[in-house]
Amino acid sequence: MAYFDSNGVQIYFEEHGKGEPVVLVHGFASRAEHNWGAGWFEPLAQHYRVVALDCRGHGKSGKPHDSATYAGETMGDDVIRLMDHLGIKRTLIMGYSMGGRIVTGLLMLHPERLRAAVLGGIGAASASAPFFDRKPIVDALLAKDISEVKQQRAREFRQFAEATGNDLKALAAIMASSREDFSAEQIAAKKIRVPVMIAIGTKDLLVGDPKLLHNAIPGSKLVMLEGRDHLSAPSDPEYVKAVLEFFKSAPA
Repeated sequence: MAYFDSNGVQIYFEEHGKGEPVVLVHGFASRAEHNWGAGWFEPLAQHYRVVALDCRGHGKSGKPHDSATYAGETMGDDVIRLMDHLGIKRTLIMGYSMGGRIVTGLLMLHPERLRAAVLGGIGAASASAPFFDRKPIVDALLAKDISEVKQQRAREFRQFAEATGNDLKALAAIMASSREDFSAEQIAAKKIRVPVMIAIGTKDLLVGDPKLLHNAIPGSKLVMLEGRDHLSAPSDPEYVKAVLEFFKSAPA
């Protein structure tokens, strides 16, 4: 368990196990221990050096309230700086939800640093049908009380953020930042060559179309987790099994 400075923001990370590195990037309003602690650290650490960070604005990392500090690919830059800090030139990697979005950016901008990638809990949208409006979620996170939040999806984000004990103003700054949601067309144009597995629950209605994402990344593997939604998918033993098999089969 340690910290490093990532361009002025303290980033917390922890390591488990030994061997080839696997970097884990958690979802929005979560943290490393919450997203990965229960079912992932132990099975992965039996084979790999597992490195899991708390993304900026989350957990034990720094939590600036200025949305500019989360703009663009800043959160992906934190992952690359962590790898540099630890002397990791190339890694296996997995991100869930927001973490999947961060890892998608790394696949597009820093493919040489990744040996294989798992994108969990995300799909894609076409350029003509963009993702959902973030403003109601920003408003929900900044509301004085959850009773003021009327929109169902925004209320669910606020409930989850409160349950995981995060800084609501930092989360609102993340949600309000100028981070681009990549369209299927943008992803396809990058012609990603890194081996990719996409894993998503069959009942996950939150994050776009997994088949669009699958089609945008040639040769990617799509794993549908039967009966799982966005919150229950990470604890599915079939997800863990599929990831272990995928990482083991990835070319050196």
